[in-house]
Amino acid sequence: MSSETMKAVRIHAFGGPEVLRYEDAPKPVVKPGEVLVRVHAAGINPPDWYLREGYRALPPEWRPQVAFPIILGTDISGVIEAVADDVTDFSVGDAVYSMVRFFSVGESRAYAEYVTVPASQVAPKPAGIDHVQAAAAPMSLLTAWQFMVALGHDEPNPLQPNRHAPVPLDGKTVLVNGAAGGVGHFAVQVAKLKGARVIAVASGRHEALLRELGADVFIDYNQTPPEEAARDIDLVVDALGGPTSARFLAVLKRGGALFPVFPLGFSGADEAERRGITVSATQVRSSGAQLADVGALLDAGTIRVIIDSTYPLADARKAHERAARGHIQGKIVLTVNA
Repeated sequence: MSSETMKAVRIHAFGGPEVLRYEDAPKPVVKPGEVLVRVHAAGINPPDWYLREGYRALPPEWRPQVAFPIILGTDISGVIEAVADDVTDFSVGDAVYSMVRFFSVGESRAYAEYVTVPASQVAPKPAGIDHVQAAAAPMSLLTAWQFMVALGHDEPNPLQPNRHAPVPLDGKTVLVNGAAGGVGHFAVQVAKLKGARVIAVASGRHEALLRELGADVFIDYNQTPPEEAARDIDLVVDALGGPTSARFLAVLKRGGALFPVFPLGFSGADEAERRGITVSATQVRSSGAQLADVGALLDAGTIRVIIDSTYPLADARKAHERAARGHIQGKIVLTVNA
């Protein structure tokens, strides 16, 4: 780190949104293989508050050990200010976006005026969208893409013995639960892009948007439980996941698949085996190459980014409080004036 400082949002202890501090922090310096990005916007994702809380949902032996203070966040869009001598694919002044060092806990990240990023995790910012939209995309869109289209990494999955494998979507029926949220609204669009018939599950106020994004059928879970309204589904992408994912086994065909984005707490393994259903999950990993691929779709407007709300970096606490209230439509983003 240099003697220069920047503004950043850090935590000095685990806890609720009140532990987020907007303060001076050392400005990072590029190391070999890295670029320094002046951040224009930073996206907010569930792993941000999982880390802020100390990963309480994980078994104690799985909780990572970290050294405080920590800068939260992974998703950024901005402009390159410096490049390491060995980086040849990017130049000072390039507009880029990235999911920074995920999954790696405790390194300097996105809620800051500047961040260093491995060049392999950077892609050109799609020209057809602004920095706020670009910062909203990386983790959520890569999650949908790596679950449904191309895994993108070979990291072992501690929660299952087999490597996650996406399934063919063309001509299939795909149900997306939590369809209006960050991962969900991208999953709807990716499934439709790949030729699926899409059933979107969300609260009623999201119906018009989800139909615009490509949903063929909409289920308002406040009116009808989706496990009662749907049948003969080829794939369920449960963007919420958790202990309630097992209820979707009843809607799937024999030979179908259930992909819970948050697989912890799933208790239907025996029932899935009896029904001949594959239950599989993966954990998203940074990939500049995949961000370049999906960036072309964002640039063309083939995939849209929906913004729930924006907050200045200094108001990160308010942004996390908004996230805690739930019922998010799309993504929450921090704006940064470096």
